[in-house]
Amino acid sequence: MNIVSRPRILVVGAGFAGVECVRRLERKLTPNEAELALVTPFSYQLYLPLLPQVASGVLTPQSVAVSLRRSRKYRTRVIPGGAIGVDLKAKVCVVRKISGEIVNERYDHIVLAPGSITRTFDIPGLTEHARGMKTLAEAVYIRDHVISQLDIADASEDEAERAARLQFVVVGGGYAGTETAACLQRLTHNAVKRYPRLDPKLIKWHLIDIAPKLMPELGDKLGRSALHILRKRGIDVSLGVSIAKAGPDEVTFTDGRVIPTHTLIWTAGVAASPLIATLGAETVKGRLAVTSEMCLPGHDGVFALGDSAAVPDEAKDTAGAICPPTAQHALRQGRHVADNVIASLRGQRMTPYVHKDLGLVVDLGGMDAVSKPLGVELRGLPALIAARGYHWSALRTNVAKVRVATNWALNSVAGDDFVRTGFLTRTPATLRDFEYTNAYLTPEQLRERVGGQ
Repeated sequence: MNIVSRPRILVVGAGFAGVECVRRLERKLTPNEAELALVTPFSYQLYLPLLPQVASGVLTPQSVAVSLRRSRKYRTRVIPGGAIGVDLKAKVCVVRKISGEIVNERYDHIVLAPGSITRTFDIPGLTEHARGMKTLAEAVYIRDHVISQLDIADASEDEAERAARLQFVVVGGGYAGTETAACLQRLTHNAVKRYPRLDPKLIKWHLIDIAPKLMPELGDKLGRSALHILRKRGIDVSLGVSIAKAGPDEVTFTDGRVIPTHTLIWTAGVAASPLIATLGAETVKGRLAVTSEMCLPGHDGVFALGDSAAVPDEAKDTAGAICPPTAQHALRQGRHVADNVIASLRGQRMTPYVHKDLGLVVDLGGMDAVSKPLGVELRGLPALIAARGYHWSALRTNVAKVRVATNWALNSVAGDDFVRTGFLTRTPATLRDFEYTNAYLTPEQLRERVGGQ
């Protein structure tokens, strides 16, 4: 086949789904069959479930960021930038490179795996004063911020200021919020021993969620076990409660309580990437509606998967069920959509995606964990082994596995040094500063740009 006529496969997003898809395409397609390109603002794959351990200092940032450029054997062209619009009719993806240049990337087949962003609501002061736990930069920033609160409290002679600095609020009783609160509470509990002027009783962590149960996917028994662990540690868990408004030095709960604090961490769910809205296609709760083969109906060569796609869950008997936005589904969807892209190229039949959930694992820091692998309920050390064993095995490279295992071993023996880097100390960063949600084109801007060229 003439190299000029090779079809171009463009993959958007370097999360679990996108990277798994690209690597499988590289293994199964010959260089003459297709040209591969991957659009991502960062040249690494982030292992998102371990971010709370980065924030708490158990793991170093680079141990959960697997480089896409480490090996020379990969032939996919990495386009350093973010996709900000897709014109399905013209088969053009508009990319803003990290240099600021905006380019049109044409494709024959496109795989949309842009992931998700932190879901927010119209709560006064939320986006101005809350931090998230969705990116590597946010995890590193939050660690710095939490340790700096201890330093400021230690330096302050004002009792009210000291009390406010030592209160922390986490919103979201899902896995991200629960693990974040648990891991960071453990960080402050250990760190305050090195601050003789601070009363450990002043440190208060609040975990709130509007839902009536903590991590309901775990079931009642394990959910109650996790709740007991958190409360035994001194974390104030409030269910059926959310945020009414947020300010720079206090947060008001919907039950009327006003908590003086300089730390509000928002992990109350995720929403599909704003890129999906630029397509003008049908969505299900904001996620792109696709078939069981992960194809976009009515558009040849368009595939979508991961957090931004409403992939039917064929493993469940419930009508209209869609796959949850979890890492295990994204990994398997990535491999499966690659096979379907190859089948499409070769004129073969595509197959539907079917995967039965393998269970859930929650690492609460230290020796505390609750897990439900294959439906088996575990607590304590067995749950911790299951949780860390699953995460370790899911890491894509041997280098990442060695780094994570070494970090775990070193932290269990030597503990933390409670070092902060001074990252963004003078310019406090919030949700809007990390996720670039205002970078996307409107449908009108997209038509104007693509139509004009």
